[in-house]
Amino acid sequence: MTKNKIKGQCHCGKVKFSINCELKELRRCNCSHCRRKGYVMTTVNKDEFNLDSGEDYLNIYQWNTKVAKHFFCKICGINTHNKRRTNPNAFGVNVGCLDGFDMSWIQNVSDFTNGQEFTLEDQKQGEASLQKK
Repeated sequence: MTKNKIKGQCHCGKVKFSINCELKELRRCNCSHCRRKGYVMTTVNKDEFNLDSGEDYLNIYQWNTKVAKHFFCKICGINTHNKRRTNPNAFGVNVGCLDGFDMSWIQNVSDFTNGQEFTLEDQKQGEASLQKK
């Protein structure tokens, strides 16, 4: 498989990154957070992702168990990538941020349908731990 270096950035250009991989699959997650954002992502291994510039402009949104980290530009608000909850050695990358990405490919998006289950399970665990206190 040939790897391609693909550059990406947030809307205002303060956060720039590159991925060095072959785009294989697009997904939408149905957890309560990702569903509201509505962005389409691809997964890359940690060693295939490089933050080229703009670390000072990144903010992180975390909720519930605080395992997943959703990175976004604090200037324009665009979510560029996230550290995966299900695989800490991978990043989810917002394909809308990739330079020259052919948006027509978005019709071939699979659904990651476990997201809602994580949320429900986390809520159940949280309720159980509150009852123990």
